[in-house]
Amino acid sequence: MSYGSNDGGHGTGVAQVEGDPFADPGLPHHTPRRTDIDARAANRAERQVAGLFGLSTILTIAFIVSFVAIDKDESMYVVGLGTVNTLNFALGVTLGGSLLCIGFGAIHWARKLMNAEEVVDYRHPMKSSPEDTAEVLEKFRAGVEDSAIPRRKLIWTSMLGAMALFPIAPVIALRDLGPLPHKKLRGTLWDDPNHRQIVHANDERRLKPSDFALGSMISAKPNDLEGHDELAKASILLVKLNPSEIRSKELAARGYRGILAYSKICPHAGCPLGLYEKNTHHMLCPCHQSTFDLADFGRVVFGPSARNLPNIAITVDDEGYLVAKGGFEEPVGPSFWERGDA
Repeated sequence: MSYGSNDGGHGTGVAQVEGDPFADPGLPHHTPRRTDIDARAANRAERQVAGLFGLSTILTIAFIVSFVAIDKDESMYVVGLGTVNTLNFALGVTLGGSLLCIGFGAIHWARKLMNAEEVVDYRHPMKSSPEDTAEVLEKFRAGVEDSAIPRRKLIWTSMLGAMALFPIAPVIALRDLGPLPHKKLRGTLWDDPNHRQIVHANDERRLKPSDFALGSMISAKPNDLEGHDELAKASILLVKLNPSEIRSKELAARGYRGILAYSKICPHAGCPLGLYEKNTHHMLCPCHQSTFDLADFGRVVFGPSARNLPNIAITVDDEGYLVAKGGFEEPVGPSFWERGDA
């Protein structure tokens, strides 16, 4: 039995059985590309790549301009698509075109200017030896040199411009997530002196201490809510406890003759509260079973809520009606990303 080496094309250097029908055919003979032998063709390809990167930059700028300048309700007719939203169409065309040009530029660069010679790399153990590591590093350095980045400054500069500017487009689009809440979620209508009167949540009649029996609970809200969308934050629950059962003098002073006022919104996920157990003075959230002790500043005694139920100080006015002394001392409802420690 005789052996020979496959020397077709580049060859693999692997000994094979003569006449083996599954012999390694080797790699085909390498044919240089035009850009490999013609400097003018290489320069032309370089300009094409730079042009694609430059077009990507222009399209990214057009995306930003479209986002700012085009009205979101404007529409236009597009052949084959019919009537479409102008802003959505412009953003899709510019952003998609920008990313497409970066991709086409990278592919054209690799196909026309980078090394096109095929190399065989046979399988090796999964664990790399020090020699293999050194070889990879050497190949990496050779790849950097082969990319001709130091010499082809036009491609390098245009690519940096396209890649640096493109991420700005999705960042600009974050604006559509909505306006920042800033201080809006921190306060309620109770902070406004014009909305301190406490009225019944259903019939909007003003409430007096005589409307409460020991252990009773009433849902309430600020007066003059018409035209406001603040009810969700301003809704409160009024409960009457035996003053002797209130855990602290400070909490008793924030109420009136045993009547205490708490936010109706659970601090965990914003569910409306209303399941009151008068014997224990516990308020239960129907969604996730967070339980608050109303006789102890709304302290969490069970459940996932991380904060106590906010309390609001109340008193009576000259006519004997219940009114709020001011707003809540902390934001009501679930956490929001700007809340911090306030």
